[in-house]
Amino acid sequence: MSHRPVFGVYPGGVTGDDSGGLASGPPDDPDRVTEALDILQGRPGRPFLVRAYTGFDDGTRLGGPHPTAAPEDATRYAVRGRRLDLVAQYRSAAGDVDGYCRFLRELVEQYGAVTSTLQVTEEPKDTVNPVLDGCYPSVREAIVLGVPAVRERARELGHDELRVGFNTTPLFGPSASFISELTELGGPSFVEELDYVGLDFFPDVFRPVAAADLASAVEGLLRHHRDAVLTPAGLGHLPLHITEHGWPTGEERPPHRQAEVVDTVVRAVAGLAEELRLSGCTHFALRDADSSQPGLFHRFGLTTDDYTPKPAFDTYRALIDRHG
Repeated sequence: MSHRPVFGVYPGGVTGDDSGGLASGPPDDPDRVTEALDILQGRPGRPFLVRAYTGFDDGTRLGGPHPTAAPEDATRYAVRGRRLDLVAQYRSAAGDVDGYCRFLRELVEQYGAVTSTLQVTEEPKDTVNPVLDGCYPSVREAIVLGVPAVRERARELGHDELRVGFNTTPLFGPSASFISELTELGGPSFVEELDYVGLDFFPDVFRPVAAADLASAVEGLLRHHRDAVLTPAGLGHLPLHITEHGWPTGEERPPHRQAEVVDTVVRAVAGLAEELRLSGCTHFALRDADSSQPGLFHRFGLTTDDYTPKPAFDTYRALIDRHG
């Protein structure tokens, strides 16, 4: 694998919040999104990921097509070397794993030609927030059966570059065994079909970290996941992909500090990419959900909700140009 991570961004204006609802404001402006993506990518053809979310629930009509929910019509942004980082959420209250696996195969058929990474479930260890997949029965079975379903259909269709994985939030203490439990459940065939493991982490957002300690905290977390989570699970050989990271602006959260956090986190990831096999780094998000709202989940953007760049936008662009 390359020792330079592939960078990316979630470009939509809808985010989940910690109450199980959605934070959203003005609708996306596809032209402004495309303009911002072109700037961040830096040059046509440079690998760049566009994160997009779609989902399966008990009302999903199999047979397709299955539109992306956030952003809408994500394929329009998968041009000039950009490809999708597609998240397939599992929200079946009935525990319909067979239906989910069929849904995944249909996603490969619909999006495989423009997709680089297909993530099976979203944050399956979270059992509190119904926006996330850990709240739904049989989510572990959905992962260990869903990953091979994606791989088999991709092989059949010749999408040899499509990579399949799953993600978690940071795992400590008893929860650190979650991935080992997955590999035990899925067995060698599951492990053989995996291409990467993803990590959603938001340094200094939900648990304060002093500015002077941020770089070492990021390094410590990444080493922990490599050495104490992936390796004991028999996945130490796989790349670790930072599937979401970010830092919101707002009251007592100035824009200049957001730029500093983005700079510190991305430099740490780039500096450790070779040693820790870090394959990618995706920022959440391009724009605020709603810049007029004070809530934490409304202002994760590198720009305001009208696409006015914050200082972090140019910081991220420069980091991509240097390390991508």
